[in-house]
Amino acid sequence: MATKWKNIIKAFLLRIRGNKRLFLGLILECAGAAFLFWIYWRVFYYGVYIPTKEMWQYGVVINLFMAMGVFFILRWVLKRIYKNWLPQDDSFYEAWKEKWRKQQKLLAAVFIPALLLSYMAFNNQLNGYYYTYNLSFSYLLFATVLLQYGVCQLCIISFMKGKLNLLMDCMTKISAERLAAAVEIEKESIEKAARSEKLKVDLISNVSHDLKTPLTSMVGYLELMKKEEMSDTARDYTEVISDKAEKLKVMIESLFSLAKASSGNIQLKPELLSMNKLIEQIFADMEDQIKNSGLHFVLLLTEQDTRLVTDNLHMYRICQNLIENALKYSAKGTRVFVKTFIGKGDTERNREKVCLEITNTAGYFMDFDKEDIVERFARGDKARSSEGNGLGLAIVSTYAGALGGSFDIQIDCDQFKASLSFFRNTETERTGQPKKPELAESGE
Repeated sequence: MATKWKNIIKAFLLRIRGNKRLFLGLILECAGAAFLFWIYWRVFYYGVYIPTKEMWQYGVVINLFMAMGVFFILRWVLKRIYKNWLPQDDSFYEAWKEKWRKQQKLLAAVFIPALLLSYMAFNNQLNGYYYTYNLSFSYLLFATVLLQYGVCQLCIISFMKGKLNLLMDCMTKISAERLAAAVEIEKESIEKAARSEKLKVDLISNVSHDLKTPLTSMVGYLELMKKEEMSDTARDYTEVISDKAEKLKVMIESLFSLAKASSGNIQLKPELLSMNKLIEQIFADMEDQIKNSGLHFVLLLTEQDTRLVTDNLHMYRICQNLIENALKYSAKGTRVFVKTFIGKGDTERNREKVCLEITNTAGYFMDFDKEDIVERFARGDKARSSEGNGLGLAIVSTYAGALGGSFDIQIDCDQFKASLSFFRNTETERTGQPKKPELAESGE
Protein backbone atom coordinates (compact mmCIF):
# COMPACT_ATOMS: atom_id res chain seq x y z
CA MET A 1 0.00 0.00 0.00
CA ALA A 2 2.82 2.37 0.91
CA THR A 3 4.55 1.57 -2.36
CA LYS A 4 1.38 2.44 -4.29
CA TRP A 5 1.10 5.85 -2.66
CA LYS A 6 4.80 6.47 -3.24
CA ASN A 7 4.31 5.76 -6.95
CA ILE A 8 1.30 8.07 -7.08
CA ILE A 9 3.19 10.88 -5.37
CA LYS A 10 6.22 10.30 -7.61
CA ALA A 11 4.07 10.45 -10.74
CA PHE A 12 2.38 13.61 -9.45
CA LEU A 13 5.74 15.27 -8.78
CA LEU A 14 6.96 14.30 -12.26
CA ARG A 15 3.80 15.80 -13.72
CA ILE A 16 4.39 18.99 -11.76
CA ARG A 17 8.02 19.13 -12.88
CA GLY A 18 6.94 18.94 -16.51
CA ASN A 19 4.18 21.55 -16.09
CA LYS A 20 5.57 23.95 -13.50
CA ARG A 21 3.90 27.05 -14.93
CA LEU A 22 0.49 25.37 -15.12
CA PHE A 23 0.58 24.29 -11.47
CA LEU A 24 1.96 27.65 -10.40
CA GLY A 25 -0.87 29.35 -12.29
CA LEU A 26 -3.47 27.07 -10.70
CA ILE A 27 -2.10 27.80 -7.22
CA LEU A 28 -2.10 31.57 -7.80
CA GLU A 29 -5.58 31.50 -9.36
CA CYS A 30 -6.99 29.42 -6.52
CA ALA A 31 -5.35 31.69 -3.92
CA GLY A 32 -6.81 34.81 -5.53
CA ALA A 33 -10.27 33.25 -5.90
CA ALA A 34 -10.21 31.98 -2.30
CA PHE A 35 -9.22 35.39 -1.01
CA LEU A 36 -12.07 36.99 -3.01
CA PHE A 37 -14.60 34.44 -1.73
CA TRP A 38 -13.42 34.97 1.86
CA ILE A 39 -14.04 38.72 1.57
CA TYR A 40 -17.44 38.06 -0.05
CA TRP A 41 -18.43 35.73 2.79
CA ARG A 42 -17.39 38.21 5.45
CA VAL A 43 -19.17 41.15 3.81
CA PHE A 44 -22.45 39.57 2.75
CA TYR A 45 -23.02 36.84 5.31
CA TYR A 46 -21.40 38.23 8.45
CA GLY A 47 -21.93 41.89 7.69
CA VAL A 48 -18.34 42.79 8.52
CA TYR A 49 -17.58 46.38 7.70
CA ILE A 50 -14.45 46.74 5.56
CA PRO A 51 -13.36 50.31 4.75
CA THR A 52 -13.14 51.23 1.10
CA LYS A 53 -9.39 51.84 1.21
CA GLU A 54 -8.77 48.46 2.81
CA MET A 55 -11.12 46.80 0.33
CA TRP A 56 -9.12 48.15 -2.61
CA GLN A 57 -5.88 47.05 -0.99
CA TYR A 58 -7.33 43.54 -0.80
CA GLY A 59 -8.41 43.95 -4.40
CA VAL A 60 -4.86 44.73 -5.54
CA VAL A 61 -3.55 41.53 -3.97
CA ILE A 62 -6.46 39.45 -5.33
CA ASN A 63 -6.08 40.75 -8.88
CA LEU A 64 -2.32 40.37 -8.80
CA PHE A 65 -2.65 36.70 -7.82
CA MET A 66 -5.44 36.02 -10.31
CA ALA A 67 -3.77 37.92 -13.16
CA MET A 68 -0.55 35.92 -12.77
CA GLY A 69 -2.56 32.72 -12.51
CA VAL A 70 -4.60 33.49 -15.63
CA PHE A 71 -1.44 34.37 -17.54
CA PHE A 72 0.38 31.11 -16.68
CA ILE A 73 -2.66 28.90 -17.24
CA LEU A 74 -3.75 30.52 -20.50
CA ARG A 75 -0.25 30.48 -21.96
CA TRP A 76 0.08 26.79 -21.12
CA VAL A 77 -3.33 25.98 -22.64
CA LEU A 78 -2.61 27.93 -25.86
CA LYS A 79 0.78 26.30 -26.31
CA ARG A 80 -0.71 22.83 -25.84
CA ILE A 81 -3.61 23.45 -28.22
CA TYR A 82 -1.52 25.05 -30.97
CA LYS A 83 1.69 23.10 -30.43
CA ASN A 84 1.66 21.55 -33.91
CA TRP A 85 0.08 24.55 -35.65
CA LEU A 86 2.78 25.71 -38.08
CA PRO A 87 2.49 27.64 -41.38
CA GLN A 88 2.40 25.33 -44.38
CA ASP A 89 1.10 27.54 -47.16
CA ASP A 90 -0.68 30.82 -47.93
CA SER A 91 -3.90 29.60 -46.25
CA PHE A 92 -2.30 29.91 -42.80
CA TYR A 93 -3.45 33.53 -42.43
CA GLU A 94 -7.10 32.58 -43.02
CA ALA A 95 -6.77 29.86 -40.38
CA TRP A 96 -5.18 32.41 -38.02
CA LYS A 97 -8.14 34.80 -38.44
CA GLU A 98 -10.64 32.01 -37.88
CA LYS A 99 -8.93 30.89 -34.65
CA TRP A 100 -8.77 34.51 -33.50
CA ARG A 101 -12.54 34.88 -33.97
CA LYS A 102 -13.20 31.66 -32.03
CA GLN A 103 -11.00 32.82 -29.15
CA GLN A 104 -12.85 36.13 -28.94
CA LYS A 105 -16.21 34.35 -28.90
CA LEU A 106 -15.02 32.01 -26.15
CA LEU A 107 -13.67 34.93 -24.13
CA ALA A 108 -16.99 36.75 -24.50
CA ALA A 109 -18.88 33.61 -23.44
CA VAL A 110 -16.87 33.51 -20.20
CA PHE A 111 -16.72 37.17 -19.20
CA ILE A 112 -20.18 38.42 -20.22
CA PRO A 113 -21.85 36.04 -17.68
CA ALA A 114 -19.24 37.11 -15.10
CA LEU A 115 -20.17 40.74 -15.68
CA LEU A 116 -23.87 39.90 -15.38
CA LEU A 117 -23.24 38.13 -12.07
CA SER A 118 -21.29 41.14 -10.82
CA TYR A 119 -24.15 43.40 -11.81
CA MET A 120 -26.67 41.15 -10.03
CA ALA A 121 -24.58 41.24 -6.82
CA PHE A 122 -24.35 45.03 -7.07
CA ASN A 123 -28.09 45.36 -7.71
CA ASN A 124 -28.96 43.09 -4.78
CA GLN A 125 -26.67 45.05 -2.48
CA LEU A 126 -28.14 48.32 -3.75
CA ASN A 127 -31.71 47.14 -3.11
CA GLY A 128 -30.92 46.03 0.42
CA TYR A 129 -30.88 42.27 0.01
CA TYR A 130 -27.57 42.24 1.87
CA TYR A 131 -26.87 44.27 4.96
CA THR A 132 -23.65 46.20 4.15
CA TYR A 133 -22.33 49.60 4.93
CA ASN A 134 -20.80 50.45 1.49
CA LEU A 135 -20.69 49.25 -2.10
CA SER A 136 -16.92 48.92 -2.44
CA PHE A 137 -17.02 45.12 -2.78
CA SER A 138 -19.43 45.33 -5.75
CA TYR A 139 -17.14 47.82 -7.42
CA LEU A 140 -14.23 45.49 -6.72
CA LEU A 141 -16.09 42.64 -8.43
CA PHE A 142 -16.59 44.75 -11.58
CA ALA A 143 -12.96 45.84 -11.56
CA THR A 144 -11.75 42.25 -11.08
CA VAL A 145 -13.81 40.90 -14.00
CA LEU A 146 -12.66 43.70 -16.32
CA LEU A 147 -9.04 43.43 -15.25
CA GLN A 148 -8.95 39.63 -15.72
CA TYR A 149 -10.60 40.08 -19.13
CA GLY A 150 -7.83 42.52 -20.07
CA VAL A 151 -5.14 40.09 -18.90
CA CYS A 152 -6.69 37.31 -21.00
CA GLN A 153 -6.82 39.60 -24.03
CA LEU A 154 -3.18 40.63 -23.60
CA CYS A 155 -2.12 37.00 -23.26
CA ILE A 156 -4.05 35.93 -26.37
CA ILE A 157 -2.84 38.93 -28.39
CA SER A 158 0.77 38.23 -27.41
CA PHE A 159 0.48 34.54 -28.33
CA MET A 160 -1.35 35.10 -31.63
CA LYS A 161 1.03 37.90 -32.60
CA GLY A 162 3.90 35.45 -32.13
CA LYS A 163 2.12 32.98 -34.42
CA LEU A 164 1.54 35.75 -36.96
CA ASN A 165 5.21 36.71 -36.85
CA LEU A 166 6.05 33.06 -37.40
CA LEU A 167 3.71 33.11 -40.38
CA MET A 168 5.43 36.17 -41.82
CA ASP A 169 8.86 34.63 -41.33
CA CYS A 170 7.73 31.43 -43.02
CA MET A 171 6.06 33.33 -45.86
CA THR A 172 9.22 35.40 -46.35
CA LYS A 173 11.23 32.20 -46.50
CA ILE A 174 8.74 30.58 -48.85
CA SER A 175 8.66 33.69 -51.05
CA ALA A 176 12.46 33.78 -51.16
CA GLU A 177 12.55 30.09 -52.11
CA ARG A 178 9.89 30.61 -54.77
CA LEU A 179 11.71 33.66 -56.12
CA ALA A 180 14.98 31.76 -56.22
CA ALA A 181 13.27 28.88 -58.00
CA ALA A 182 11.58 31.27 -60.45
CA VAL A 183 14.89 33.04 -61.12
CA GLU A 184 16.58 29.70 -61.69
CA ILE A 185 13.81 28.59 -64.06
CA GLU A 186 13.96 31.92 -65.88
CA LYS A 187 17.73 31.66 -66.11
CA GLU A 188 17.46 28.16 -67.54
CA SER A 189 14.78 29.34 -69.97
CA ILE A 190 16.96 32.24 -71.12
CA GLU A 191 19.95 29.97 -71.51
CA LYS A 192 17.84 27.46 -73.40
CA ALA A 193 16.42 30.19 -75.63
CA ALA A 194 19.93 31.57 -76.21
CA ARG A 195 21.21 28.13 -77.15
CA SER A 196 18.22 27.61 -79.43
CA GLU A 197 18.76 31.00 -81.06
CA LYS A 198 22.46 30.28 -81.52
CA LEU A 199 21.64 26.92 -83.11
CA LYS A 200 19.19 28.61 -85.48
CA VAL A 201 21.71 31.31 -86.38
CA ASP A 202 24.44 28.71 -86.92
CA LEU A 203 22.09 26.61 -89.03
CA ILE A 204 21.08 29.60 -91.14
CA SER A 205 24.72 30.67 -91.54
CA ASN A 206 25.86 27.19 -92.53
CA VAL A 207 22.97 26.54 -94.88
CA SER A 208 23.34 29.98 -96.47
CA HIS A 209 27.05 29.43 -96.94
CA ASP A 210 26.50 25.95 -98.39
CA LEU A 211 23.85 27.25 -100.82
CA LYS A 212 25.98 30.09 -102.13
CA THR A 213 28.52 27.85 -103.86
CA PRO A 214 26.13 25.78 -106.05
CA LEU A 215 23.98 28.84 -106.69
CA THR A 216 27.00 30.81 -107.90
CA SER A 217 27.81 27.96 -110.27
CA MET A 218 24.22 27.92 -111.55
CA VAL A 219 24.30 31.67 -112.21
CA GLY A 220 27.63 31.26 -114.02
CA TYR A 221 26.32 28.47 -116.27
CA LEU A 222 23.17 30.47 -117.00
CA GLU A 223 25.31 33.37 -118.17
CA LEU A 224 27.21 30.98 -120.43
CA MET A 225 23.94 29.57 -121.79
CA LYS A 226 22.79 33.07 -122.74
CA LYS A 227 25.81 33.34 -125.07
CA GLU A 228 24.87 30.14 -126.92
CA GLU A 229 22.55 29.89 -129.92
CA MET A 230 19.02 28.89 -128.79
CA SER A 231 15.44 29.39 -129.76
CA ASP A 232 13.44 32.39 -128.59
CA THR A 233 11.40 30.19 -126.25
CA ALA A 234 14.51 28.65 -124.68
CA ARG A 235 16.04 32.10 -124.30
CA ASP A 236 12.89 33.34 -122.51
CA TYR A 237 13.02 30.37 -120.18
CA THR A 238 16.71 31.03 -119.55
CA GLU A 239 16.00 34.69 -118.71
CA VAL A 240 13.28 33.68 -116.23
CA ILE A 241 15.56 31.10 -114.58
CA SER A 242 18.38 33.63 -114.43
CA ASP A 243 16.11 36.25 -112.85
CA LYS A 244 14.82 33.81 -110.24
CA ALA A 245 18.37 32.59 -109.52
CA GLU A 246 19.48 36.19 -108.98
CA LYS A 247 16.62 36.82 -106.55
CA LEU A 248 17.47 33.61 -104.72
CA LYS A 249 21.09 34.75 -104.51
CA VAL A 250 20.02 38.09 -103.01
CA MET A 251 17.80 36.30 -100.48
CA ILE A 252 20.61 33.95 -99.42
CA GLU A 253 23.04 36.87 -99.05
CA SER A 254 20.47 38.74 -96.94
CA LEU A 255 19.89 35.71 -94.79
CA PHE A 256 23.62 35.21 -94.33
CA SER A 257 24.13 38.87 -93.41
CA LEU A 258 21.25 38.76 -90.92
CA ALA A 259 22.63 35.59 -89.32
CA LYS A 260 26.06 37.19 -88.91
CA ALA A 261 24.60 40.33 -87.38
CA SER A 262 22.36 38.34 -84.98
CA SER A 263 25.29 36.23 -83.81
CA GLY A 264 27.37 39.33 -83.00
CA ASN A 265 29.99 38.52 -85.62
CA ILE A 266 29.35 41.71 -87.57
CA GLN A 267 32.53 43.69 -88.27
CA LEU A 268 32.20 47.48 -88.13
CA LYS A 269 34.47 50.12 -89.63
CA PRO A 270 33.59 53.48 -88.06
CA GLU A 271 34.03 56.50 -90.30
CA LEU A 272 32.57 59.96 -90.74
CA LEU A 273 29.62 60.21 -93.13
CA SER A 274 26.69 62.51 -93.83
CA MET A 275 23.17 61.08 -93.70
CA ASN A 276 21.98 63.55 -96.37
CA LYS A 277 24.75 62.60 -98.79
CA LEU A 278 24.14 58.91 -98.13
CA ILE A 279 20.45 59.29 -99.05
CA GLU A 280 21.34 61.20 -102.21
CA GLN A 281 23.82 58.48 -103.17
CA ILE A 282 21.22 55.74 -102.67
CA PHE A 283 18.69 57.63 -104.78
CA ALA A 284 21.29 58.00 -107.53
CA ASP A 285 22.08 54.26 -107.42
CA MET A 286 18.37 53.31 -107.45
CA GLU A 287 17.29 55.92 -110.00
CA ASP A 288 15.92 53.41 -112.52
CA GLN A 289 13.92 51.47 -109.88
CA ILE A 290 12.41 54.68 -108.53
CA LYS A 291 11.43 55.95 -111.99
CA ASN A 292 9.81 52.64 -112.93
CA SER A 293 7.96 52.30 -109.61
CA GLY A 294 5.11 54.71 -110.40
CA LEU A 295 5.71 56.38 -107.04
CA HIS A 296 6.56 59.99 -106.35
CA PHE A 297 9.42 60.34 -103.85
CA VAL A 298 9.59 63.60 -101.89
CA LEU A 299 12.96 64.40 -100.33
CA LEU A 300 12.83 66.59 -97.22
CA LEU A 301 16.49 66.78 -96.25
CA THR A 302 17.41 69.10 -93.41
CA GLU A 303 19.89 71.90 -93.97
CA GLN A 304 21.54 71.14 -90.64
CA ASP A 305 24.71 69.13 -90.37
CA THR A 306 23.83 65.40 -90.49
CA ARG A 307 27.34 64.03 -90.08
CA LEU A 308 27.92 61.15 -87.69
CA VAL A 309 30.46 58.41 -87.08
CA THR A 310 29.22 54.97 -88.10
CA ASP A 311 29.83 52.09 -90.50
CA ASN A 312 29.21 53.31 -94.06
CA LEU A 313 28.49 49.91 -95.60
CA HIS A 314 25.92 48.81 -93.04
CA MET A 315 24.27 52.23 -92.86
CA TYR A 316 23.93 52.16 -96.65
CA ARG A 317 22.27 48.73 -96.41
CA ILE A 318 19.85 49.99 -93.71
CA CYS A 319 18.69 53.00 -95.71
CA GLN A 320 18.57 51.04 -98.97
CA ASN A 321 16.36 48.36 -97.39
CA LEU A 322 13.93 50.99 -96.10
CA ILE A 323 13.63 52.58 -99.54
CA GLU A 324 13.24 49.18 -101.20
CA ASN A 325 10.53 48.36 -98.66
CA ALA A 326 8.66 51.50 -99.71
CA LEU A 327 9.09 50.57 -103.39
CA LYS A 328 7.69 47.08 -102.87
CA TYR A 329 4.74 47.77 -100.60
CA SER A 330 3.48 51.28 -101.46
CA ALA A 331 0.22 51.80 -103.30
CA LYS A 332 0.76 52.78 -106.92
CA GLY A 333 0.62 56.49 -107.69
CA THR A 334 1.16 57.57 -104.07
CA ARG A 335 3.90 59.71 -102.58
CA VAL A 336 6.79 58.53 -100.40
CA PHE A 337 8.31 61.08 -98.03
CA VAL A 338 11.99 60.76 -97.10
CA LYS A 339 12.89 63.15 -94.31
CA THR A 340 16.08 63.83 -92.35
CA PHE A 341 16.32 66.03 -89.28
CA ILE A 342 18.27 66.60 -86.08
CA GLY A 343 16.43 65.46 -82.98
CA LYS A 344 16.99 65.92 -79.27
CA GLY A 345 18.92 63.13 -77.63
CA ASP A 346 20.92 62.97 -74.41
CA THR A 347 20.21 66.32 -72.69
CA GLU A 348 22.67 65.64 -69.85
CA ARG A 349 25.59 65.20 -72.26
CA ASN A 350 24.13 67.65 -74.77
CA ARG A 351 24.15 65.13 -77.61
CA GLU A 352 21.92 65.30 -80.65
CA LYS A 353 20.46 62.58 -82.84
CA VAL A 354 20.60 62.26 -86.59
CA CYS A 355 17.16 61.01 -87.65
CA LEU A 356 15.68 59.56 -90.84
CA GLU A 357 11.96 59.03 -91.48
CA ILE A 358 10.43 57.31 -94.50
CA THR A 359 6.65 57.53 -94.78
CA ASN A 360 4.60 55.74 -97.44
CA THR A 361 1.00 54.73 -98.12
CA ALA A 362 0.61 50.96 -98.04
CA GLY A 363 -1.10 49.13 -100.88
CA TYR A 364 -2.58 46.51 -98.55
CA PHE A 365 -4.33 46.25 -95.19
CA MET A 366 -1.80 46.55 -92.34
CA ASP A 367 -3.00 44.32 -89.48
CA PHE A 368 0.33 43.95 -87.65
CA ASP A 369 2.53 45.80 -85.18
CA LYS A 370 6.25 46.54 -84.96
CA GLU A 371 7.17 43.28 -83.22
CA ASP A 372 5.45 41.24 -85.93
CA ILE A 373 6.87 43.01 -88.96
CA VAL A 374 10.53 43.00 -87.87
CA GLU A 375 10.51 39.22 -87.40
CA ARG A 376 12.44 37.22 -89.97
CA PHE A 377 10.39 36.26 -93.02
CA ALA A 378 7.42 38.29 -91.71
CA ARG A 379 5.60 40.39 -94.31
CA GLY A 380 2.92 42.99 -93.91
CA ASP A 381 1.41 41.88 -97.23
CA LYS A 382 -0.16 38.64 -96.00
CA ALA A 383 -1.46 37.84 -99.48
CA ARG A 384 2.18 38.06 -100.77
CA SER A 385 0.99 39.81 -103.89
CA SER A 386 4.12 42.01 -103.87
CA GLU A 387 7.78 41.13 -104.10
CA GLY A 388 9.85 40.64 -100.97
CA ASN A 389 11.26 37.92 -98.76
CA GLY A 390 10.41 39.28 -95.31
CA LEU A 391 14.06 39.95 -94.35
CA GLY A 392 14.36 43.65 -95.17
CA LEU A 393 13.07 45.18 -91.94
CA ALA A 394 14.62 42.40 -89.83
CA ILE A 395 18.00 43.38 -91.28
CA VAL A 396 17.27 47.07 -90.64
CA SER A 397 16.37 46.41 -86.99
CA THR A 398 19.39 44.16 -86.38
CA TYR A 399 21.89 46.44 -88.14
CA ALA A 400 20.52 49.56 -86.43
CA GLY A 401 21.01 47.94 -83.02
CA ALA A 402 24.53 46.83 -83.96
CA LEU A 403 25.39 50.41 -84.96
CA GLY A 404 24.10 51.79 -81.66
CA GLY A 405 20.94 53.32 -83.09
CA SER A 406 17.23 52.75 -82.70
CA PHE A 407 14.59 51.68 -85.20
CA ASP A 408 10.88 52.29 -84.80
CA ILE A 409 7.70 51.78 -86.82
CA GLN A 410 4.47 53.75 -86.59
CA ILE A 411 1.26 52.68 -88.31
CA ASP A 412 -1.65 55.08 -88.75
CA CYS A 413 -4.45 53.62 -90.91
CA ASP A 414 -2.71 53.09 -94.27
CA GLN A 415 0.32 55.28 -93.42
CA PHE A 416 3.52 53.38 -92.67
CA LYS A 417 6.35 55.36 -91.07
CA ALA A 418 9.82 53.88 -90.49
CA SER A 419 12.11 55.92 -88.21
CA LEU A 420 15.86 55.68 -87.60
CA SER A 421 17.87 57.67 -85.06
CA PHE A 422 21.57 57.63 -84.18
CA PHE A 423 23.49 59.62 -81.59
CA ARG A 424 26.15 61.88 -82.96
CA ASN A 425 29.59 61.47 -81.45
CA THR A 426 30.46 64.52 -79.33
CA GLU A 427 33.96 64.62 -80.79
CA THR A 428 32.46 64.79 -84.31
CA GLU A 429 30.11 67.60 -83.33
CA ARG A 430 32.96 69.70 -81.96
CA THR A 431 35.74 69.10 -84.50
CA GLY A 432 34.03 67.52 -87.49
CA GLN A 433 36.43 64.57 -87.20
CA PRO A 434 35.54 61.05 -86.04
CA LYS A 435 36.65 59.87 -82.64
CA LYS A 436 39.02 56.98 -83.23
CA PRO A 437 38.82 54.09 -82.97
CA GLU A 438 35.48 53.82 -81.07
CA LEU A 439 32.03 53.77 -82.60
CA ALA A 440 29.38 56.20 -81.42
CA GLU A 441 27.74 55.18 -78.15
CA SER A 442 24.52 53.25 -78.07
CA GLY A 443 21.19 54.92 -78.52
CA GLU A 444 18.10 54.45 -76.46
